[in-house]
Formats: sequence, structure tokens, C-alpha cells
Amino acid sequence: MLLSPPAETTTSRPATNWRRVGVALLAGLAVGFGFEPFALWPLLLLGVAALSLLCRGRRPRQGFAIGYVFGLGMLTVSIGWVQVIAVPVAIALVVFESLFFGLLGSGLALASRLRWWPLWSAAVWTTCEFAYSRIPFDGFGWSRLGYAMVDTPLAGTLAFVGVSGLSFLTALAAQGLAAAVLAWPRGDRRRIVATGVGLTTLAIVIGLAARAWQPEPEAGTAGSVQVGIVQGNVDGVGLYAIGRARAVTNNHLSETVGLMAKVNSGQGLARPDFLLWPENSTDIDPTRDPQTRLTVQNAVAVAAVPILVGAVMQGPGEDERQTSALWWTPDGSIEARTDKQNLVPFGEYIPFRDQLLPLIPMLELVGSQGVPGTGPGVLDVTLNDGRQVRIGNVICFELAYDDTVAAATDSSQLFVVQSNNATYLGTGQLDQQFAITRARAMETRREVAIATTNALSGFVDRNGTIVWSTKAGTSDSTVVEMPLRTARTPAMVIGSQLSWALAGLGLLGVGMALLSRRRASK
Repeated sequence: MLLSPPAETTTSRPATNWRRVGVALLAGLAVGFGFEPFALWPLLLLGVAALSLLCRGRRPRQGFAIGYVFGLGMLTVSIGWVQVIAVPVAIALVVFESLFFGLLGSGLALASRLRWWPLWSAAVWTTCEFAYSRIPFDGFGWSRLGYAMVDTPLAGTLAFVGVSGLSFLTALAAQGLAAAVLAWPRGDRRRIVATGVGLTTLAIVIGLAARAWQPEPEAGTAGSVQVGIVQGNVDGVGLYAIGRARAVTNNHLSETVGLMAKVNSGQGLARPDFLLWPENSTDIDPTRDPQTRLTVQNAVAVAAVPILVGAVMQGPGEDERQTSALWWTPDGSIEARTDKQNLVPFGEYIPFRDQLLPLIPMLELVGSQGVPGTGPGVLDVTLNDGRQVRIGNVICFELAYDDTVAAATDSSQLFVVQSNNATYLGTGQLDQQFAITRARAMETRREVAIATTNALSGFVDRNGTIVWSTKAGTSDSTVVEMPLRTARTPAMVIGSQLSWALAGLGLLGVGMALLSRRRASK
């Protein structure tokens, strides 16, 4: 039967062969091409389905080998951009992260022994994503299936089930494809085609209907704020793009001057209520360095409105630093501050620093030890007209963390992102992060303003549509109107619980399969 376990589950299975491994590699490559900048999402569905078919009826250790090779292929394409830091770093990351896909392969091999295996297999996928998004060092949840589906009808469900739920639905759709492949040689092919067309139509209808649902009117219910987005550009490239701190701050001052000139000359831009500068718009602590402080203060004076400045701050301890967002007011005071919570291991801080630095001198390039913030990214601020506004701010890599995004948006009225992608100019990282931002806009049903140093700043509406964006490696700016919103989507209300539930469902399936296997061996 279509949803039954393979007939050979109680008999010995042939060893994993090189042909199967080669197909697993191709399947992984296909899934990798499903992500930005390629965005060939049909290949993703085919690759996920192929992995399930390859693991079906295998022993867990054979499934591990198949899944591991699949992970090597997928991650080489999807996160290969890490090589701009160092090729050995990229190789180490891909080799390590592929271990999770090895476990995924084992889980799929076990899940294939159960009735209704497509459901259990989809749950195992979400368990894998749950794990590598959290382990180790806060995880590296950059390549989740849900992020690749932002331009499909299924994306409409994001406001209801969140990224984890969309990953589950994507994996489930791929399992359905795998089930159809299994049934094709011996089944009623007309019925298989009709079922596939019917389910696809149903998915499209549900996705489009879900996308049409909005928790608030288009203009919001509490007015709006005009936000100036500033991308100042940087002078270097690659690793050298983050080393010219004063030039980066000066560039953002220059672009601020240009933006206000356009506003004041009547070029169709509204007068902003505040400006959004990116992460690392100053790499020197402006509260300790007089020259940097003067540069920022000059920009605030030109704008005559507060600026949300992305700054690297010294402390709290010796040889420590924090990546922060500072609400800098025209009178020169800092009214509010939040600190980045999810730091990049070996990029912003070194785990086991005292032990690893003597062994790997290259890690000295990381610089001072980054210290994570402890509170949500919410700033309570006052605009020039006296209005009190709560801004939810997410800093760069934090976009990949469900709980961090939820904490920043649940109690705020605006959703903004500060980022510094200068190191990754010319790679797929830029497009991938923008896709994640779009997914978050659809998930929260909030407009998002994004300011980066030199790569894909923009404005995304609550449906994930790109309203305005910059070109990489340039300076640019604009002013956008952002409604003040307070409504929470179902995804924001149940998101964390749903993630745990789906991960638990996958573990339950694996546990049931192991128990069944043990009983069969007696």
C-alpha cells in the first residue's frame, strides 16, 4: 500500500553502494540550488523526495551515510559562501553540519518502516532543522526549507505556522511526491495523477487564501512613521570591508547629507521621523572616541531627527565588545540601546577562547570577544513630535532565530533590521538573508525596513513583496512609510510551541520505529 512500510523491512538489506551515494550527492546539490540566489525551489522538492526514496528500507547506518553525502552536496551549494572568510573554515563548517543530515538519513530510514511514513518523514525533517538551528553554539539554521519557499503559494501559510511549520509542509509535499513515485509502477496512474493535481490545487488555494488574510488594515490602526533607510557603502571588499571603520562612518554621514538634500529639495520623499543606519555603521565606540562621536552627531544635526545607529561598543569587560543599536537623539544623548543576542561563533566570538587561541592563531582575526545581549531587541523611543514608539530591531544573523524575531516583534510597533554583509559581497549570502527577511515579514505580517552597509538594503511589505531595494556595493537611501502595528499572527503566538511539537513528533516516529525494529529482531 502507498502509505505502508517497505516489504523488505524485516529482511536483510543490501549494503549502501556507490551509485546510491552518487544519487544522494546529486539530490543534495538539487536541494542546495533550491535556495537563493538560484531559487529553483522545484529542485528542492525533488531532492527532498529523492533522499527519502534513497533511505527507504535501509538500515540506520546506511541511512546515515546517504544523508551525510546528501548534506555535503546541499551545504556546499547553499552555504559555500563562507569560503570568503577562509576555505578551511567553509570546509569545516560543511563537514560538521552534514552530520545533522546523516542523522536525518538514519531517521528517514527508520520512519520508512512506519505506516503513514510520509507524515513521519516530514516530521523527521523538522526535527533535523530544529537541532541544527540550536546546536552547537546557538546553531546555524540558515538553510531551512521554509526559507526557500517565499515565492511559492505555500508561503501564505507563514502567518499561521511560521518557518518551522512551512518547512514541515514543504517536506510533506516532497514525501507525497516520493509516495507517488513508489506507487506509479503498480498503481492506477490516472488516480495518482488526479490525486497529485487535486492536492497541488488544494495547496495553492490554501496558500493564496492564507496570504489574503491580514490581522490589521493596510494602514494599521495607530498611524504611521516615516523611516529613512541609509546605505552608506564601504571602501574595502571581503575581509577588508570591515577594517576601515572611520571611512564607513563618514560614508554614512555623506549619504545622510544626500538623503536630506533630496528631502529638502522636494524630490518626492517625505521628511523622515528617524533614520535607520546599518549594523557596523561605526566600528569604533562613539561614546569613547571623540572623532566618531562628532561624525555621528553631525549626521544627526543634518537630519534633525534621531538616528538608530549600528555601533560596536567596548566592554562590558576588558577585551570585550558588543554589537549594539543606539537611539541617538538630536540633543546628543542616547535614549535607548539594544545589544545583539545571537553572535556568530568564530566570527564575532570564539567559543573556548582560552583553549583554542594558542592552538589556532588565525582566530586572532576575530578581535575582541563578542558578548551577547540579554534582552529582547525592543527600543522604547520618543520621536521629535512627542510620539512614543516601540521599535523591534533584529541585527543581521539574528533573523535566522525564531525566538529572537518573536521577542523583537511581539511587543513592538515597527520591525527594522540592521545588517553588515560587506564581507559577503558577490556571494549568495546576500540574497539568502533577504529571502529570510521576506519570510519574517510574511510570518509577522509586518513591513520591514532593512539597512545594510553596502548590500541589499530595502523595504519589504507585510506580504513579503520587495517595495524598494538597493544594489550591492553602492550607496543609496530613501524614506518609506511604515504603519504602526501591534497585532500578532497565529505563527507568533504558537510558533515556539509548534516548533517543539513538530520536533517531538519526529522523535516519536524514530522511537516507534526503533521499538518496532527491536521487537522484530527478537
